[in-house]
Amino acid sequence: MAIDDRDEKSRGKLVTLLLTIVFILAAGTAVGVFAKHAHGRPRFMGASDATGANGAPKPSDAGAAATQSSGTTPSPALLVLNKSANELAIVDPATKQVVARIPTGNGPHEVVASDDGKLAFVTNYGEPPKNAGISLSVYDLAAQKEIHRVDISPLSAPHGILYADGKVYFTIEMNKAIARYDPATNKVDWLLGIGQDGTHMVIRTKFLNEFFTANVFSGTVTAVTKSSNGSGWSETNIPVGRLGEGIDITPDDKEVWIANAGDQTISAISVPDSKVIATFKSGAKHANRVKFTIDGKQALVSDPEGDDVVVFDVASRKMIKSVPVGKGPEGILMRPDGAVAYVALGEGNAIAVIDLKKMEVADHFSTGAGPDGMAWAK
Repeated sequence: MAIDDRDEKSRGKLVTLLLTIVFILAAGTAVGVFAKHAHGRPRFMGASDATGANGAPKPSDAGAAATQSSGTTPSPALLVLNKSANELAIVDPATKQVVARIPTGNGPHEVVASDDGKLAFVTNYGEPPKNAGISLSVYDLAAQKEIHRVDISPLSAPHGILYADGKVYFTIEMNKAIARYDPATNKVDWLLGIGQDGTHMVIRTKFLNEFFTANVFSGTVTAVTKSSNGSGWSETNIPVGRLGEGIDITPDDKEVWIANAGDQTISAISVPDSKVIATFKSGAKHANRVKFTIDGKQALVSDPEGDDVVVFDVASRKMIKSVPVGKGPEGILMRPDGAVAYVALGEGNAIAVIDLKKMEVADHFSTGAGPDGMAWAK
């Protein structure tokens, strides 16, 4: 073999060796980066490497491995979802202190509690459309732990949620539908197609025979009522304004109001007739949520662009005042005694407390990063 050939072969081996070392170092760095990011995410007992819909990790039914707790769950308890932190915060409303932080799935948006206050249910909305969530989280509030991670795939992007007659109803935005989860069997046992784009929020009358869904991108509200046809349900799509999202029903079940963010209006819908009976200005730059007071006399509309809450007299549908609350108001929750409204400040990382008699902010307190959905647990 010629000397030049030997030198060429030696150089080739050296290059191969150097590339191998570079690859090993790069792989080690990548593993370190992955471990660093994975460490911050909640891990669940029994979790596997299997993936579900959209390539997302397939959820586990086992409870969360880590809960930060500083006390027992009060009764009643204020439940707050911190979207940016992917956690459920349990708050003592008397002291305004967080007594527990429990991991959720990615992008938790709405929460509801069972009537007896023992369980809480969370929709893990994710980041649609590419990384839409595919699970619900079920919590034992006394034990302060997640007891089920309910895999709803191939359904995805669960969002609005309510508890009625012992079961949990929720919207599935990507599938244009609503579904029902039975805590007794730990299964989704019912599904109803809505056929509208962006089925985001859902409410139900006290008679448990009528739903209303806010369909953001179709510009409709769908009234779903019991019927005698084969499916057992009939649906009426009610045209409203653009980007209608926040929705609530008056305590007497006579009217549904929906906040149309794209039009800066509110549509009032007659429940018995399933049609719009009035449309009026919302007084908000971006009407996000609407919530009636316990007595039904006022309605509050959150405006995350204006950093305030707009207050309406329900009977006259006239704006009373605008209440500055802080950065990025979103979710609104009435305290059961009717004296106070809690407003989640998604950009302010706090909860604003509105005195409903004075219609002014009485306090602020922090629950975590990006609060939004809230609920009461007895």
